[in-house]
Amino acid sequence: MARVLLLLLALLGAVAARAQSPDRPKTCPYDSAHFDLFHPVPRNQLRELRPDRPGVTESPFTVDAGHFQLEVDGFRLINRREDNQREREWHAAYLMPKLGLSRRTDLQLEIPVFATQKQRQSDDPNWERQRGFGDVAVRLKHNFLGDDEECPVALAAVGWVRLPTGGLAGAGGAEYGLIVPVDVNLGHHWDAEGQVETKLCYDRETRGHYLGVVPSVALEHDFNDLFSFMVEGVARWDAQHSGWRNSVNVAPMFNLNDNLQVDFGAHFALNRETDREFFVGFTFRR
Repeated sequence: MARVLLLLLALLGAVAARAQSPDRPKTCPYDSAHFDLFHPVPRNQLRELRPDRPGVTESPFTVDAGHFQLEVDGFRLINRREDNQREREWHAAYLMPKLGLSRRTDLQLEIPVFATQKQRQSDDPNWERQRGFGDVAVRLKHNFLGDDEECPVALAAVGWVRLPTGGLAGAGGAEYGLIVPVDVNLGHHWDAEGQVETKLCYDRETRGHYLGVVPSVALEHDFNDLFSFMVEGVARWDAQHSGWRNSVNVAPMFNLNDNLQVDFGAHFALNRETDREFFVGFTFRR
């Protein structure tokens, strides 16, 4: 926890330094207040593509008003170890469609088209399996600062509710959360990002909710118009586990054009209880 606080303090220091720097980002090329869902931003005036993926740390930038964006986990493998239990999970075609509603707000869905889970005790060679459609989440993002790219700092909030649509392949009950992401443009094609997520998770066995907290920080660099790279630190805590579960995540990103990004990456666990993940996906905007 102390490391997370130090990283957040460093991030705030970068904000102050950046605010005094004369190297400010260019003004947004349009006044987005003139556009909404039914009056889309002209395609030749769209801002830079800024998806929430591939890291845990999400973007505070919304989808341009009147436009559609699709973020897809093509494949994700998760290995999990808790006490004497082993669990393996993989997702295919985990979709997040988004629609720009207004100047600072977009509507999002999380649609896990197919998920399969299997688990067993460490001394049992037989796996128990569940598979099928997962739990759908409805999300609303609103930007409070910097969405027009006139400021080096951007801040937003994302509220979400996850519905128990997945049967045995899902959590078994509704879940709720709030995410507060921030982005700081450091200049020279560097961005520092951070967020805190609080959520109420559902436990199928106790039929009750429990609190979870996920702070994270990330650093991203655009090497050129094609290639970017992200490194991220994530800590997880919830009321069902003792201590923090920490990971370092990395992801290369390839911007094939202004409206298409492809990425892949991995979450490397820093302690035994942390999930190990590998994924590949893409983002498309029109």
